[in-house]
Amino acid sequence: MVLAVPTALAQPAKTVIKLGWATADGPQDPSAIGARAFKTALEASSKGTIEVQLFPNRQLGDEKPMMEGMRFGTVDAAIITNAVVAQMEPGFQLNDLPFLYASEVQARTVLDGNVGKELSKRLEAKGITVLGYMEAGFRHMINNKKPVQTPADVIGVKYRVMQNPVFIDMFTSLGGSAVPMAWGETYTAVQQGMVDGLELPLAFIDSLKVYEVTKYLSQTNHTYTALELLIGNRTLGKLSAEQRKAVTDAARVAVAEQRKANFEHGLQMVGVLQSKGMKVNTVSDPAAFRKAVAPMYEKFKPGIGADLMTMALEQVK
Repeated sequence: MVLAVPTALAQPAKTVIKLGWATADGPQDPSAIGARAFKTALEASSKGTIEVQLFPNRQLGDEKPMMEGMRFGTVDAAIITNAVVAQMEPGFQLNDLPFLYASEVQARTVLDGNVGKELSKRLEAKGITVLGYMEAGFRHMINNKKPVQTPADVIGVKYRVMQNPVFIDMFTSLGGSAVPMAWGETYTAVQQGMVDGLELPLAFIDSLKVYEVTKYLSQTNHTYTALELLIGNRTLGKLSAEQRKAVTDAARVAVAEQRKANFEHGLQMVGVLQSKGMKVNTVSDPAAFRKAVAPMYEKFKPGIGADLMTMALEQVK
């Protein structure tokens, strides 16, 4: 007599990839949009052999610990803010240079081309693979002191910035007081008045509920925020060739979906934040801001690499 083997027992075990990010799991959070898109695409392209488990809100650690975890194999994958990636590979500081990109389309063209490939190559040598460049849009200054119309309005105001030399130098160049701080400490610091404000893309101001503790939103558009979709080389090395291709294919799909959704949400976000009590203004003299931070390009060229910076500047002319 032959006994039938239950179908469930005959199925191979799924490979689990745990994907983390630092911000909320809201419907319009840029990282969350990207994570959900990657999960759907990869589980489909891998024909069910890979399960992606999602861990928002720093459940796998803040961004810097997640970066280290991917190097050592304790974290599989993550969506990380470019400025934090730059702490490990200084070439990524290029993307955070103030007023480098004039539009999302321009930034995507650069990152999807040779500049993005070179940055990916550098990070791969340090144990992490870039699967794609998602985005959170342009960053703006928000604070509780006053609207920012000119560089003079930044003078003396304490801004929380990411723990990244470009952001520290940017606000110092404008006369502000830059306070480097991990995201996990920021909301409370603003709420308690330890800092006067911070700078974020529109969608994060909403999804992280920063409108609850800040008053003025000034649309400075000072830095384009790339969000790198990353996977540890150790995790990638455990996958079959077919699964690695599925990961690459899924990332391409997820990046396109995330960019489209984030851009569409951004068109509505100013009105949303105004409805939640923020006072919104545009800057009166953008050229004055660009002039104030211009020396930064030469300062950071050695760390970024002259060839890489030249390549990028040629594309954004």
